[in-house]
Amino acid sequence: MIEIMLILLGLLVGAGAGFFVGSSRSRSRAQEIEDEARKRAQRDAEGLLEDARKQGAQLRHEAEAEAAKQRKAADEEGQREHKARKEEWDKQEARLLKREEKLDERAREFDRKQDALLEEEKKLQSLRQSIEDRSRNLKEREAGLSEQLEAIAGLTREQARDQVIEAVVAEARLDAARVARQIEEQALEEADRRAKKVLAVAVQRYAGEYATERCVSVISLPNDDLKGRIIGREGRNIRAIEAATGVDFIIDDTPEAITISCFDPVRREIARLSVERLLADGRIHPSRIEEVVEKTRAEIDQTIREAGEQAAFELGLTGLHPEILRMMGRLKYRTSYGQNIWSHSIEVGFLCGLMAGELGLNVKLARRAGFLHDLGKAMDHEMEGGHAIIGANFCKKHGEDELIVNAIAAHHDEVKQASVIAHLVIAADALSGARPGARREILESYVKRLEDLERISSDFDGVERSYAIQAGREVRVIVQHGRVNDDQASQLSREIARRIEREMTYPGQIKVTVIRETRATELAR
Repeated sequence: MIEIMLILLGLLVGAGAGFFVGSSRSRSRAQEIEDEARKRAQRDAEGLLEDARKQGAQLRHEAEAEAAKQRKAADEEGQREHKARKEEWDKQEARLLKREEKLDERAREFDRKQDALLEEEKKLQSLRQSIEDRSRNLKEREAGLSEQLEAIAGLTREQARDQVIEAVVAEARLDAARVARQIEEQALEEADRRAKKVLAVAVQRYAGEYATERCVSVISLPNDDLKGRIIGREGRNIRAIEAATGVDFIIDDTPEAITISCFDPVRREIARLSVERLLADGRIHPSRIEEVVEKTRAEIDQTIREAGEQAAFELGLTGLHPEILRMMGRLKYRTSYGQNIWSHSIEVGFLCGLMAGELGLNVKLARRAGFLHDLGKAMDHEMEGGHAIIGANFCKKHGEDELIVNAIAAHHDEVKQASVIAHLVIAADALSGARPGARREILESYVKRLEDLERISSDFDGVERSYAIQAGREVRVIVQHGRVNDDQASQLSREIARRIEREMTYPGQIKVTVIRETRATELAR
């Protein structure tokens, strides 16, 4: 189209030029030239239009071919994706079938155990029937012997009856005590075996991630010149930071470091992040300090809420009060012997649920109790009393079930356990805290704990040597066999355990083993 316009423009310009140059020529000749130029321009325009149509048709054909190619590629990609999804669905179906087979096997195992218990019950009924038969036989014999006893012993019927009854009762009591002892031993054996199985299954099925943490209390500085900027003129900056965060800063001769001191881990974290942001920004003055601290506090509050919600989501818990979730989120900044309490609470919740599932109890209730058991540690620095009682009162105030409240309060034996779930919380808490690598101490306190264990054990009379083993989780005491007998050895183990409880602070539990042996030596000459 542009070329056509240029040709027409050229023709018009030529026509005008011819008009002005050859003004002497006649008007008719000019009209002929103009008509001829118009026809030639029209033919050129029609040729260009035809070329444009052919080019458009070719472009449309190429676009349609490219669209068909892309459509075919999309179809092939869709088929591949469909095939991949089908393979994934087949794998999931196979896994579900395998899991269903495992559940069927467990159901059959449960039926076998139930049949065994029914068989034991039948044996007990048989023993009871046997005892009753023997009692009837003894009564019949008593009736026949009563007259003989009166004649031979010169006793009255009443006196003879009393003596026979005493003998029969004594014999029956002895038999009953023997049977009861056997039944009790079998029951204890079965209970111990089942408890070990439940714990083993729960530990094997839970595979949570774990990383040791410690409280952050030191801020590294690029150089010591920044200490002066943090302190400020006449100490105004450091006073503003301490007033805004509620912590104490220790700025001493330690090179390129300042220390934060505060019992509240959340305030300590706010102070640490605020100082790091102020150092990165470079502007350190009271108004800027207040602005940064407020912004950091809002971010930490949001992080705390998200941490509580995330933990509840992982455990599948619903209906928790927002204040409870907020307190659980605060535990993300709390540690105990290097173990993060937030992660520990999630782990205890999972372990409680797994053990409750093995025992046929309410899994969600057990998870809830295990998750909330250390809630009091988020506020125990602000209130008096142990964290178990503090957490139980807080959960009761916010509408938690009485069984959960009791499980929280009783997991350190401060109150009596009122349900099986309370005992599961104790077991899961011990598993999470006492497993290898879960908790640690600094070297000095670790060595001191080992020394205290051996010192306390060696203070008792008759102790020859004592050894703290298994990283301080067990102490073995070797006694002199001539001064300590078997009964005294049992009493000695209890006394050592009670004294360790009174005088030491330690995570988990410590096993006390007293070893007494007698050696006989003779020389062959």
